[in-house]
Amino acid sequence: MELTLKKYFGYSAFRPYQKEIIENILQGKDCLVVMATGSGKSLCYQVPPLVVNKTAVVISPLLSLMQDQVMALRQRGIKADHLSLVLKQI
Repeated sequence: MELTLKKYFGYSAFRPYQKEIIENILQGKDCLVVMATGSGKSLCYQVPPLVVNKTAVVISPLLSLMQDQVMALRQRGIKADHLSLVLKQI
């Protein structure tokens, strides 16, 4: 996991709780992660699919967050995309 963290994200160590959360995800356990903004929640669901070379589906309520995260992942050479439905009132 640390090699994946360094290779794709440039960090040498996980922040508090990240490694434990990722290990639980890799063991197939369900996880609910409630952490402060900027504490590193995104890595908790970005690292596991890279470790096991699988696809992840992430559901987010914010279009801007989806766009930002897809752009950041692509800049790191990670395949990513998002689907959204933008409704306009006529």
